[in-house]
Amino acid sequence: MSTTKTEEARRWRLVLGQESAEPLGADLSGDDVRMDEALAALYQEGTGPEQDGKPQSRKGGLGGSAPKVARWLGDIRKFFPTSVVSVMQRDAMERLDLKQLLLEPELLSAAEPDVHLAATLISLNRAMPEKTRETARQVVQRIVDEILRRLAEPMRQAVGGALARSIRNNRPRLREIDWARTVRANLKHYQPEQRTIIPEKLVGYGRRRASLRDVILCVDQSGSMATSVVYSSIFGAVLATLPAVSTRMVVFDTAVVDLTQDLRDPVDLLFGAQLGGGTDIHRALVYCEGLVTRPADTVMVLVSDLYEGGNVGQMLKTAARLVTAGVRLIALLALSDDGQPAFDPRNAAAFAALGVPVFACTPDKFPDLIAAALSKRDLTLWAAKQGIKLARAEAA
Repeated sequence: MSTTKTEEARRWRLVLGQESAEPLGADLSGDDVRMDEALAALYQEGTGPEQDGKPQSRKGGLGGSAPKVARWLGDIRKFFPTSVVSVMQRDAMERLDLKQLLLEPELLSAAEPDVHLAATLISLNRAMPEKTRETARQVVQRIVDEILRRLAEPMRQAVGGALARSIRNNRPRLREIDWARTVRANLKHYQPEQRTIIPEKLVGYGRRRASLRDVILCVDQSGSMATSVVYSSIFGAVLATLPAVSTRMVVFDTAVVDLTQDLRDPVDLLFGAQLGGGTDIHRALVYCEGLVTRPADTVMVLVSDLYEGGNVGQMLKTAARLVTAGVRLIALLALSDDGQPAFDPRNAAAFAALGVPVFACTPDKFPDLIAAALSKRDLTLWAAKQGIKLARAEAA
């Protein structure tokens, strides 16, 4: 068998499991054996590692043993790239019910930190023993720091640029003139004979107010929205550092909690959330409506899959009041990289009929979305340029 065919057979053997060994004629050795065991423990039905001479089922692949889990976490980090490790850890949470084992500090230290792990730890916050709590915070802090490293500066630049354009003064006093922009704006008025520019239009820095726009993040903390809660909290913390924006952060299930006071520390903010439970969007919108003091300068982002457990009719009436008052209301079905989310299509269509843009958004596009909303650009056109599909209103 050629080298190419041997490698191809080896790969298929790892994908298909032990039962494919004879048909493929592929034997594993060395690190491949441990790689195969790590995959079998998670994905292969009825062929997990043996215990007391008996083969284990899929759910018994790692047993209830913390040492086994620790070795498995170490193996997958050794043999697979980080992106694959994150997927395998997430699958292990769902398929092998490892949540309780992750309450052990030593296992947390072995896990690959990612946004899904952060969401899991936050959901376990209330059940977490004291010995694990500090380790969990350290893990979440690492995850938050990594996301901030990627996304904080794009957010500041996008929002800062959008707001800078809104505060320019076209009738500035002498000391308020922005000479660089004024020269650029008047280049067409250059006079070759005099070798000078006639500044027909003066551009000034403007007079800055304490805040130019108000942003209200209204975030559904039901279990299906877990990663969206993580990203929303981090973006809220970044927005809170911008003096030109007044930011409020509200999370809800069947109750509403205002976490604005924790915005300066995204880790505190996340541990103040309680993932899971029901959903009362109407109650959350009513609370947020009470926070609006200048509707025309307010952007409200509802992050929810729109599965309403409360009064649907009242929810839509409240949304309609906000839109009529001039609030820029946006419904994000998800703020994550998890692909097309599950959502309530009827409520999505009803929001769209009110003129509310309804779509899912990946974290890397969120800074530009907020900038577009703050600068009052057409979000339908913005979404089209980004290749984002908006929910449509139902035909009458």
